[in-house]
Amino acid sequence: MFTFKGGIYPPQNKEMTAEKRIEIAPIPDKVVISLAQHTGEYSRPIVNIKDSVKTGQKIAEAVGKASLPVHSSISGRVAAICPWPDSSGTETMSIVIESDGKDELAQGVNVNREYLCFSSEDIRSVLRDAGVSGLGGKSFPAHVKFNPPANVEIDTIVLNGCESEPFLTGDQRLMIEYAHDIIQGLKIIMRLVDADKAIVAIESSKQEAIARMKQEIKREPNIWLSVVKAKYPQGNEKHLIDAVLGRKIYPGKLPFDVGVVLSNAGTALAIRNAVIKNKPLYERVITVTGHGIKEQKNLMVRIGAQFKDIIKICGGFSGETRKVISGGPMMGIAQYSLEVPVVKGTTGILVLNDTDEQAFSEPEYGEVSCIRCGKCIDSCPRRLIPSAIYINARHQKWEILRKYNVHECMECGACAYGCPAKLNIIQSIKVAKKMLNK
Repeated sequence: MFTFKGGIYPPQNKEMTAEKRIEIAPIPDKVVISLAQHTGEYSRPIVNIKDSVKTGQKIAEAVGKASLPVHSSISGRVAAICPWPDSSGTETMSIVIESDGKDELAQGVNVNREYLCFSSEDIRSVLRDAGVSGLGGKSFPAHVKFNPPANVEIDTIVLNGCESEPFLTGDQRLMIEYAHDIIQGLKIIMRLVDADKAIVAIESSKQEAIARMKQEIKREPNIWLSVVKAKYPQGNEKHLIDAVLGRKIYPGKLPFDVGVVLSNAGTALAIRNAVIKNKPLYERVITVTGHGIKEQKNLMVRIGAQFKDIIKICGGFSGETRKVISGGPMMGIAQYSLEVPVVKGTTGILVLNDTDEQAFSEPEYGEVSCIRCGKCIDSCPRRLIPSAIYINARHQKWEILRKYNVHECMECGACAYGCPAKLNIIQSIKVAKKMLNK
């Protein structure tokens, strides 16, 4: 099995939802749709308070080339346009829509169309108009990501089916239940960047997804399956490309510098739906899990649905809740409010309580002095020296951190996970990056 050097093996805890089919969540009474849904310039509202909108209707326009429009995820009335707390811990301008209970689609949305005559530029235009961004977490606009420089030749697409973050199983269920549609999306991406082959990479622990995707691509001579080791963070694009193709991406370089573009399963499905069904990205699959929730589920939810409503769908909390996290335990963000909405980059809602695995909980005694054990160095997939970065960040020696390539850190949390001193390494790295970017 293919893998990379470094990484860790935290408890997976995927058994809670791995066999649970994707359920369609009820239409929420209200959605809060953030205008900061993607990497790049925020969208600009084109509706006013009290306007009536339909599902899939554009409610905010793109601002600049690396921006995306935003669409209503329900039909109803615009109740407010105001700052609203989001899962990143800040407030962003958002459009609040109250449902009319009809879920009436905008004209032309979710209708089959002839797409085989589309050129590459036509497809990019479709993806931009549909507001498609990456669904793996970074939310980079798809029409920009799949538009490499003219002097770059892309020969391989890697479909990332690893989903190495513990607890989360949304992509795994998508590959099982929507395998045909995902491969259709992958073939559209191949055509978009003129790649002649593609690799579907799945962790060895996802046997049902492996079997389903293998069956789907058996008649596709230019697409093959690569089974990779179940390890965190196997799903990171640079390490996955190195694992399955042996192409190393050095500091300052991107996947297209080695002739590769990577997409996760959810993004491929969204691309297929936008191109073939004329369906904007107004819903996505998330995993709602953890020992602190009564009913763990994989849900297809509307963008803008609030965490409190989704938790209610899953039966509410079980026991005394310690923490609610947007995403997984390694790279997710702890929430201070349940009124935050789902955005395009939301992969899951994780609820931890006192009975949860201690591996992901914070120690009561807090951090102690670094003992120079080197575990953080061994586990770092980017081959950095996290302990040195931490110490220099604490002493505010910002310029020294440039020599330690602090910007290469992907903030995966592998160093902090194995640290016996429980140092706040990732927080220090985030502060260092912010100071160096000033």
